[in-house]
Amino acid sequence: METVRLGIIGIGSMGSVHAQNITAGKIPRCELTAVCDPKTDRMQPFSSAEPFDSVDDFLRRSKTDAVLIATPHYAHTTIGIQALESGRHVMVEKPISVHKADAERLIAAHRRPDQVFAAMFNQRTDPFFLKLRRLVKSGELGAIRRVNWTITNWFRTDAYYQSSDWRATWAGEGGGVLLNQCPHNLDLYQWIFGLPATVRAFCHFGRYHNIEVEDDVTAYLEYPDGMTAVFIASTGEAPGTNRLEVAAENGRVVIENDQFLFIRNEGPMSEFARTDPGRFSVPPVWEVKIPIEGHGPQHNGILANFVAAILDRTPLIAPAEEGINSLELANAFLLSTLEDRTIQLPIDPVLYEKHLHKLISSSTLKKPKVVKEVSDDMSKSFR
Repeated sequence: METVRLGIIGIGSMGSVHAQNITAGKIPRCELTAVCDPKTDRMQPFSSAEPFDSVDDFLRRSKTDAVLIATPHYAHTTIGIQALESGRHVMVEKPISVHKADAERLIAAHRRPDQVFAAMFNQRTDPFFLKLRRLVKSGELGAIRRVNWTITNWFRTDAYYQSSDWRATWAGEGGGVLLNQCPHNLDLYQWIFGLPATVRAFCHFGRYHNIEVEDDVTAYLEYPDGMTAVFIASTGEAPGTNRLEVAAENGRVVIENDQFLFIRNEGPMSEFARTDPGRFSVPPVWEVKIPIEGHGPQHNGILANFVAAILDRTPLIAPAEEGINSLELANAFLLSTLEDRTIQLPIDPVLYEKHLHKLISSSTLKKPKVVKEVSDDMSKSFR
């Protein structure tokens, strides 16, 4: 096989972007041969690809080697399982599922070692985060003491939430800022720093918008080695902030406004505190502004890597199995709020799933028929 014949299920905002990039030749050795969406007008711009309005028909009849799933969140699990069982290579948009129990079901369906299964965590191609990860994993920063990530530049209007009847509902989307805007940040966080031992979170539901899901989150995380972190996200603040600060033995890193600043201690701060005779002295430092341009190949880079994994057995940048870790954090934050307590990780996936079902059943928002179908059987109807 010299070219991967790819089909896309879900030609909405992201699915259409991926389709445009493939047809424009931006993904080497990849051909868009099929598209699938119940709204047939969405498929018309991609006339060179065979159209399907049914997932079942697509999986039964399309001439495809691989499939990219870009549907609303719940369908990532059901359609993902169908696609894996069909023998195709599979790429899933973020998040890989809505909750941990579904993610476990999806991952369990991936049984063949020769079947490539990837997730669209495109921020893993960003050189800012690649550099930070190397500094952390290599030990150059020393022990990490504290991480503070404030991501409040996700401002959204009421019109945004009203643009689709599945959006910002427990039945249609399964969450708010944590499930829609922040999966990339949560994935990067765990990819760089690992998962904590405990979390205590405060999620505010409909704080800034007329929605039932969370649009404002503050979470506190603790690690067995004493490292702590604070994660803040909101869609209701303007102007917003995106600032990642890492305090470590050997200095402090700040990533903000497309700048990577490393304020480096001349020696480890703990050693200085033990040995320096001064009562108010602080470790001498020097500022290192690390020059980084651009944010990497992003979505196209992940797709090109997916194709290379299929054709050349190139290691995946974002294996789908790792997508469960960002869900672990998102679900833990919500579970901590719902039960008003500190949560130990790993969470009980059955307990969280029960909470989610209760939120869906007790929703006071009017659920259009399509949203009920999405919740009941996402493999047959999606938006």
